[in-house]
Amino acid sequence: MNARAPQAVLWDMDGTLVDSEPYWMAAEIPLVERHGGSWTHEQSLELVGLGLEDAARVFQRAGVQMPVGEIIDTLTTDVMAQLAHRGVPFRPGAQNLLRSLRDAGIKTGLVTMSMRRMATSVVDLIDFDAFDVVVAGDDATRPKPFPDPYLQACAALGVEARECVAIEDSPNGIRSAVAAGTVTLGVPHIISLEGSGAAGLWSSLEGRTAEDISGFFDTHARTTP
Repeated sequence: MNARAPQAVLWDMDGTLVDSEPYWMAAEIPLVERHGGSWTHEQSLELVGLGLEDAARVFQRAGVQMPVGEIIDTLTTDVMAQLAHRGVPFRPGAQNLLRSLRDAGIKTGLVTMSMRRMATSVVDLIDFDAFDVVVAGDDATRPKPFPDPYLQACAALGVEARECVAIEDSPNGIRSAVAAGTVTLGVPHIISLEGSGAAGLWSSLEGRTAEDISGFFDTHARTTP
């Protein structure tokens, strides 16, 4: 018997589709230091998967004397400059899996807390029509870990969250996807996802296809309330 395919597969971007988290971390340190503070790798890890407005308030508490919007714009511009200079490092297997999903006729959505201008710059580098919808940080009614971004993507796609697979690399992202009701797949990158609440974990997307995603969905959708 063939596995039942999901109605859609929803992707996180930073750390899941592209390995951009080191670029964010590299942007955070000088931002704080310009305002006389200090910033550690451990503090950066705590922000992975967090909405940018929430992250900006953390920087304000660390001494960055700038409005929330200006902090977000400064970090986004810095990261985009790094991506332009150093290139966009797609995560292993991500583009091939995306293409397999498209070839199988499965809808796809990008659900990211990065700003739309950054999400668009990354999506534009993919040499095929990769996503049916993009929900970015400046689109979300509430950021991850709230369920809103995933629910907004499902509404735009005309699908039910419980009939979708979400792929995430951070605990905050997983909490958002699980709260929305998706069958959530964790693919850890720089943070452990053990005990995060994901339906299951894969060590990598390398070699994975739409058939693997359908198998994951069919198995875990049967047991998801």
